[in-house]
Amino acid sequence: MERLHPGVYIEEVPSGVRPIEGVSTSTAAFIGKAEKGPLDRALMVTSFIEFQATYGTFQNDSYLAHAALQFFNNGGKRLYIVRVANGAVAADVAIVDRKGTPAKTLTIFANSPGAWGNALDIDVADGAQDSGNEFKITVKLNGTPLEIHDNLSMNPDATNFVENVVTANSKLIKAVVDPANDTTNRGTSVSGASPATTLPAGNRKMVVNVNGDGPQTITLANPLTTGGEIATAIETAVRALVPLRGSTPTAAFTAFTAGFATGVYTLTSGAGGKRSSVQVTNAPSENGATLLKLGRNNGGVEQAGAAVLRPAVGANYHVGDAAVAGNVISATLGSDGITPQEIDYQNGFALLDVRRDVNIVAVPGIGSKTMVDFGGNYCRNRQDCFFVGDMGAADDTKEEAQAFVTGLTVKSSYAAVYFPWLKAIDPTGVSPEPILLPPSGYVAGMYARIDSRRGVWKAPAGTEANIGGAVGLTKEITDAEQDTLNPIGVNVIRVFPASGIVIWGARTVATQADPEYRYVPVRRTAIFIEQSIYNGIQWAVFEPNDEDLWASLRLNIGAFMMTLFRAGAFQGATPSQAFFVKADSQTTTQADIDAGVVNVMVGFAPLKPAEFVVIKISQKAGESA
Repeated sequence: MERLHPGVYIEEVPSGVRPIEGVSTSTAAFIGKAEKGPLDRALMVTSFIEFQATYGTFQNDSYLAHAALQFFNNGGKRLYIVRVANGAVAADVAIVDRKGTPAKTLTIFANSPGAWGNALDIDVADGAQDSGNEFKITVKLNGTPLEIHDNLSMNPDATNFVENVVTANSKLIKAVVDPANDTTNRGTSVSGASPATTLPAGNRKMVVNVNGDGPQTITLANPLTTGGEIATAIETAVRALVPLRGSTPTAAFTAFTAGFATGVYTLTSGAGGKRSSVQVTNAPSENGATLLKLGRNNGGVEQAGAAVLRPAVGANYHVGDAAVAGNVISATLGSDGITPQEIDYQNGFALLDVRRDVNIVAVPGIGSKTMVDFGGNYCRNRQDCFFVGDMGAADDTKEEAQAFVTGLTVKSSYAAVYFPWLKAIDPTGVSPEPILLPPSGYVAGMYARIDSRRGVWKAPAGTEANIGGAVGLTKEITDAEQDTLNPIGVNVIRVFPASGIVIWGARTVATQADPEYRYVPVRRTAIFIEQSIYNGIQWAVFEPNDEDLWASLRLNIGAFMMTLFRAGAFQGATPSQAFFVKADSQTTTQADIDAGVVNVMVGFAPLKPAEFVVIKISQKAGESA
């Protein structure tokens, strides 16, 4: 700030404080087979209603929808879905145009692969605003109209081009125009009945737009005393125009024609095709278009070359299973493909790589040792998420649970497994008996609920972790049976009379291999701290590597850790007992500085769950008064 005149100057001085914001720990991602939905990306849903709209309903051969329902039932709020499939095919139907010799013009696809698309029907009608050039598509599912896309154009340059409008607005279909189909028809603008055949001197201008090149004002030259003379003047003025766009064929102007016959004016583009059109609008001054009744706003009729390329009017064009007859030239039956294999689920993890806000990952119902190994290794490599694993539905004995965990080859502290499966009322109402569901959907929801209520440092277990949406377990475990399961990292779900169905374990599968991260909340707290600091100190990159930077890092990271201490995230009665942050000449030597490195050491005393509450009781001998 320059100081040139005497007075008081106010300057804002940076405090050096850059608050670190804690990352979310409750965003989950499920990988599984769904009825419909995209296969090439992970999408977030925030309710089960939203899940159903995008990914469909319950399936007999998949637990994804059930897991999503139980995730939201048990406190989850944000859920990414990765849909997997093996050989699924999208249903489609191809419709012909309105030319004298019809050709394929528009193909309607179900917007995602699967047999679900075979229940779609398409109605085609003329558009409401411009019935001569536009059209309307009504989309029905199982006979119920769900979407209407009106006032669509077959002109690729139009703002209402069918492909663009449907892509932007439809949740059910995609529309693809056949690029090879075109027309020689030339766009026209025909005046309304009984137009003027003479023009006074002050009404000799109008605005024309030929082949979508852009509006240009023309001025008509004398003589203008008959309809024929006016038509000739229009033709001469338009032919003298220069195209505004390089893509516009010059013939659109040089071969432009205007005529007057049977009491109306007809203006015709000099170049035909799907982009061919003539549009007339009023000039801002000295307007003559109104007197000549040219342009839609003045009672004229304009028809583009693309009008004849519109799909033929008809009802109930069946997507997928249409008979190839009449206006339907081809159709493809939608298919779910074959049962996805484990490699398909494993490939789905790659779609989560760009979703850095994912903290909890599960593959509901795929309860194999290979999948738990893969999921735990994936999360360990990312270092910012945690895998919730299922055992197989048939693993319903203590011995099978033991064999499952001891058979894991990746003892990752970034994974936990839960046992046994749960019983739930069939949400479809088909089965009179409870159905069996994997625990991962319930558990992921419980993680999210405990995180939001108590913090990520609270174990997602105990009487507070009371599971909703279940009526029983496939196997009720006793204390004696859990004695052999808990030490090896099997998190048991149990039933207690006063608490109902609860999660009664909080160990990672690395409970023996990596005792430092034996407990789920310890590992997840470490993830939370690491990722929060990582995001919060990006500003430090390329800063001068000296004491000022080190002090700023100590200040900001220390303030973040103090916030966690006050929230009860650590052991210790004082901050010095709970955590430390060190960044100085001891952590960063001159050799580090020369190499462009600054080292910060952060330590914390994690809270560990009280698994074993021991009450020691003794008799007190009677004493005389």
